[in-house]
Amino acid sequence: MPDVFAELTWRKLIHQTTDEEGLPGWLAEQPRTVYAGFDPTADSLHVGHLMAVTILRRFQQAGHRPIALVGGATGMIGDPSGKSDERVLLSKEVLETNLHGMERQLRRLLDFDAGDQSALLLNNHDWMGRFGYLEFLRDVGKHFPVNVMLTKDSVKSRLGRADTGLSYTEFSYMLLQAYDFVYLNREYDCDLQVGGSDQWGNITAGIDLARRLHGVQLYGITCPLLTKSDGTKMGKTESGALWLDPARTSPYQFYQYWINLDDADLDTCLRFFTDLDRATVESVLAEHESDPGRRTGQKRLAAELTKLVHGPEGLDVAQRATDVFFGAEISQLSDAQLVDIFADVPSKGLVRSLLDGEGLPLIDALCEAGLAKSKGDARRTITQGGAYVNNRRVDDLDRRLGPDDLASETVLVLRSGKKRYGLLRFEG
Repeated sequence: MPDVFAELTWRKLIHQTTDEEGLPGWLAEQPRTVYAGFDPTADSLHVGHLMAVTILRRFQQAGHRPIALVGGATGMIGDPSGKSDERVLLSKEVLETNLHGMERQLRRLLDFDAGDQSALLLNNHDWMGRFGYLEFLRDVGKHFPVNVMLTKDSVKSRLGRADTGLSYTEFSYMLLQAYDFVYLNREYDCDLQVGGSDQWGNITAGIDLARRLHGVQLYGITCPLLTKSDGTKMGKTESGALWLDPARTSPYQFYQYWINLDDADLDTCLRFFTDLDRATVESVLAEHESDPGRRTGQKRLAAELTKLVHGPEGLDVAQRATDVFFGAEISQLSDAQLVDIFADVPSKGLVRSLLDGEGLPLIDALCEAGLAKSKGDARRTITQGGAYVNNRRVDDLDRRLGPDDLASETVLVLRSGKKRYGLLRFEG
């Protein structure tokens, strides 16, 4: 079997383990079952979740069986780990929507048709929902020493704050996640949990509960939290989180995030997220360092991650959209995609009837788009070869624009010179 522990080590994906000396040999003995949990706080995973998912992928590629556990029950409570305030409790309807959204993404990222190594997608509400309150206190709660729970960082950090404190509901979260580990061990022979470093307290609580209840030895591995070289969170954009759902973060926006990654974070992200082997990563980094201005490393990273998350079709759209922004002719793109590409470009809405009949003079269109201060200015731009319609140069002063000139359903893209863009939208 491939040495998954060595793989995770060189990729710098191991922050803590419960048995650093024994785990490599234990993993090499036979295929193991490993799980990571995802609370459905939104209808999409974000790039922070991708850390745990890629670790599950690496275990599966090494011959182990991954379980992606979606927290239909724990999501009703909210994990206090790493949080300074109480989470807003979600309704069953919202949770159900979120669960389905996350399921679609997990099925793309893990292999659910791999024989004995096939991934499993489980919902902890399936077993936690059967518990009565008194039954849970009797069978599970009695095995949790409160003094041990109080030593966990996720609890201590909140208890020390007079403004928020910690509710009994969130305090109970640790019990629920700990029981998940015990249940998965009993029903699916799962004996290893992985998660972010902020999950250490929850993971060790599950290991302790399994020992107390059944006398079994379970294991845990945590990975680093996803941060930039300056210590700030990675995966944050001006509009919010970097989501894996294309409806929240388009393939183009996703691709552009990685294209614009700082050089200082390139090595880490190539190791963390891509399936590229060690020799290839080192080759990509060496090529990048020889001419950083070409951004070879970022382009490779963006391509690998966009293909992983959005498939070949998503990567194709993202790359074509990038080419369009840098001057490639525009074709086969939708309104939504063009508006996404040119989100920061001035745009103006006009009535569609202007394109009928003889059409809209290009000179007027340049003025409407804010690319010319006057008709005389527009004429000079055209005469000097600086006017473009959908990134195709136009040098005819008498050119009129009609419906066939639209780049998509309603959008016309105009350009003056190399970089000044303007969008006109024809509706109604």
